[in-house]
Amino acid sequence: MESLGRFLVLTGFIFIILGGFLMLLQRLGLGKLPGDIVYQKGNFTFVFPIVTCIVLSIILSIILNIFSRLK
Repeated sequence: MESLGRFLVLTGFIFIILGGFLMLLQRLGLGKLPGDIVYQKGNFTFVFPIVTCIVLSIILSIILNIFSRLK
């Protein structure tokens, strides 16, 4: 049971850090870039941030490529 408790605490901390990171990115303007698809009709809203996903993918690819070359 102790290992399960540690796993749940660690998972909680990861979600807190991820949530803070997402809030920071939203303040920087990611998620509302030109090209992101937003469909609203009545009380239904569908958001598909395709350009944001592409930008994040490029940034993460560059960062991971730099770290892989350092080894």
